[in-house]
Amino acid sequence: MGIPMSPRSAQVIDLETMRNRLRAKRHLVRLAPELDGLEMVYHLASDLDTLYGMPLLAWGLRDDGEVVGLVPWMEALTPCHDLDDPEHGHFVGYRDPETEEIFYTAPEHKVYELEHAAAYFDYEESGETTLLQQLPETLGTHALCLDEEATTWQLKLVFGWRLYNNGTIEALLVDESRVESTPVVAGDDCLYPGHSRHQVVYFFQRAIANRIRQEDPATLEALACMVGHDD
Repeated sequence: MGIPMSPRSAQVIDLETMRNRLRAKRHLVRLAPELDGLEMVYHLASDLDTLYGMPLLAWGLRDDGEVVGLVPWMEALTPCHDLDDPEHGHFVGYRDPETEEIFYTAPEHKVYELEHAAAYFDYEESGETTLLQQLPETLGTHALCLDEEATTWQLKLVFGWRLYNNGTIEALLVDESRVESTPVVAGDDCLYPGHSRHQVVYFFQRAIANRIRQEDPATLEALACMVGHDD
């Protein structure tokens, strides 16, 4: 028989508080660009035998110490391990195109880089949302933006990415009407976080963005289906 618990030993567990604590431990605290061409490998539920590759934009250090690869995916700069969608893709691993090796965890040199950088830039916790880091965009990623009251989309080149102390990552876009000098550089007043102005922001690789610009029928049809599904 079990030992009955006294009223004093009973504990009330706030599940929502526990969830928030777990989420906080998994939020990103530092980024490092991927400059050696490493890729994310994924497959689709409709074709499990075919593997697809996508270049990594960066690596991110989570508050719990885990290091994850990051790719512009759908509406966010997304940790590869979070890709588990039967329709859009399931994460398989990382790949080094030079050696064709596939591996599941971040390479040691990126882990060391991020850990040392996070220790050096040891920011104090603040109740206010503050900018921690700005990362350049190196893949030619584009954002398809829809304003709240508009009925047409805007296709814009992503300039860079901003990491905030709450773990949020925002894409930096250019307001062409405010460009005073070129090339645009970090800190220019014409740059703005995508979701500060647009209700919806979808990210596309450069090749797909070019097909949208060229009004490729198949690409536009797929885009229309995606937008309709989102609505």
